[in-house]
Amino acid sequence: MDLITPSMLGFGAALAVSGALAGFLAGLFGIGGGAILVPILVTIVTAVGVNPEAVVHISVASSLGVIVPTSLRSFFAHKKKGAVDLALLKSWIIPIPIGVFLASYVAALVSGDTLKGIFAVIAFTVALRMLLNRESWKLGSDIPGNPTRAVIGVLIGFFSTLMGIGGGVMNNTFMTLFSRPIHQAVATSSGVGVLISIPAVFGLVAAGWNAPNLPPFSVGYVNLLAVALLMPITIYAAPLGAHFAHNLPKRKLEIGFGIFLLLASLRFAWSLL
Repeated sequence: MDLITPSMLGFGAALAVSGALAGFLAGLFGIGGGAILVPILVTIVTAVGVNPEAVVHISVASSLGVIVPTSLRSFFAHKKKGAVDLALLKSWIIPIPIGVFLASYVAALVSGDTLKGIFAVIAFTVALRMLLNRESWKLGSDIPGNPTRAVIGVLIGFFSTLMGIGGGVMNNTFMTLFSRPIHQAVATSSGVGVLISIPAVFGLVAAGWNAPNLPPFSVGYVNLLAVALLMPITIYAAPLGAHFAHNLPKRKLEIGFGIFLLLASLRFAWSLL
């Protein structure tokens, strides 16, 4: 099979554009790029004629592949500054990967429409929280212990993997609802991204190992071309978004990202009708 085709060249060009946009928006909104990248990837991968049954699976898996090096880089930078809650991360070393591997198993069984539905529901919920957020919203004075903490870790790993995200949105919400400072939550989320993305890549490679009609350069559901193109572009574009973010109030950024997630969830929901 000829790998260098007009379709593949278009696929590569589209990935480059989506990576730049995802990186810029990730830097602008101050989170990992997965929640932004997956909706963009679904649109791009669909447009270049990839097998419709595999579009969402490829988008989710490739997003997680991009998150591996960026989360590692971010984690070590935050750890060096002493901002990471290492005790929380250590308590999640087993629960989060359990959730990840459960999600990888589920991903091999469910349709792309089911993954779209999961993304739409969670994105809609997070969007509402961001749009309606109040500093006074708290569930407790500190993070609960086990078994509640372990269950939360499993759920974060499970749903983040099915959404193709590094868990930052969920972990930030969890930690701040239990009275942790947002800066600590963001720093700790980089470690959560490591615990999710590395096992998720292996799990989704295995889940898609025998999947039919995958695009060239795919290893399971992870498309290596997508990861190779997106990784450096998102890393380069993110600081540009961060530069613009410093000129905007935090509340406006929350509203902006909430609107983006709301639109993405509504688009996915509409496509299921």
